Amino acid sequence: MARPVSGRGAVFTYTVNYHPYNPDIPTPYVIALVELSEQSGLRVAANIVDCEPDSVTCGMPVELCSQQGSGGAPQFAPRI
Repeated sequence: MARPVSGRGAVFTYTVNYHPYNPDIPTPYVIALVELSEQSGLRVAANIVDCEPDSVTCGMPVELCSQQGSGGAPQFAPRI
């Protein structure tokens, strides 16, 4: 059964991509696994936005953005 989630979580792991695979997505950009707050082990692949790629860290609190990225991936931003 599907249940709504808060959209809050933490960066579980990530990588910074410097290679322009898709010309619509400017590089560098962060590809991450975000572990959602609702359940340990509940993770989603996403992009981290609204911060410099070198500022992303494992465990960083993030929140879901309302729009998907140009590649269709969900986007999360640092939670303040």
